[in-house]
Amino acid sequence: MFEEALKKTGQVAIMVRQMPKDDNNPFTIIETERLIMRKLQNYIGKFTIVWVPNIVDISYGRDVGYTISKIELPEDIQAISATKIRKEMGIG
Repeated sequence: MFEEALKKTGQVAIMVRQMPKDDNNPFTIIETERLIMRKLQNYIGKFTIVWVPNIVDISYGRDVGYTISKIELPEDIQAISATKIRKEMGIG
């Protein structure tokens, strides 16, 4: 999804929710940011990571100068489960 978004605009903002560390969220926000930075080290300068509160909805009321678009991902990517990955890691 990152690469598809980057193709569209040449830049990506990655929003990471500020969540308490628990069984479902085994990483702190700092650990999560470090994991993302490590995976995307070849793209430095083309993305930013933004910490956001635990939002559950994004609403807007007029044309604000940007679009919200959904990227259709292949079924194998859609099937990725963070819960399953955490279990395989022995976390949660």
